[in-house]
Amino acid sequence: MASRQYELVYILPPDSTEQQVTELHDQVSQVVSRMHGQIEKNENWGRRRLAYEIGHNKEGVYVLDVINGSGELMKELDRRLKVMDQVVRHMIVRVDEEKKVIDRTRTKRQSESERRRVKRGLPPQRQPGEGRSQMEMDDDDDRFDAGEV
Repeated sequence: MASRQYELVYILPPDSTEQQVTELHDQVSQVVSRMHGQIEKNENWGRRRLAYEIGHNKEGVYVLDVINGSGELMKELDRRLKVMDQVVRHMIVRVDEEKKVIDRTRTKRQSESERRRVKRGLPPQRQPGEGRSQMEMDDDDDRFDAGEV
């Protein structure tokens, strides 16, 4: 059973109280702990406008949970959230694969850069003071200066 990282976002009706949000989070955390998972992060994003109207709601209370666990845990959470009346919408996304791709791309770019630097006779790592500083790059970028009044 491999532990993977998932993001769970659920939306509650706009008239939900802080106590109702906490109770739902407690229910989610009980399921996660019972199935040997771990909640890494919990963020209450608060009341936000929905992209489209869902059941006469134009706004909702958004909550994000980052969960480490198995696929079975996510299936159980999905099943439970589908039948809860207080949850307007929910979505579970696996994010560990994306992080692996990002890390792989970053290391590939770094190794390519080091290879090119060595080929030109430079040290593999960029030295302090080498190249243009960030301030010089910001000063030279005048793409957005044309519209100033």
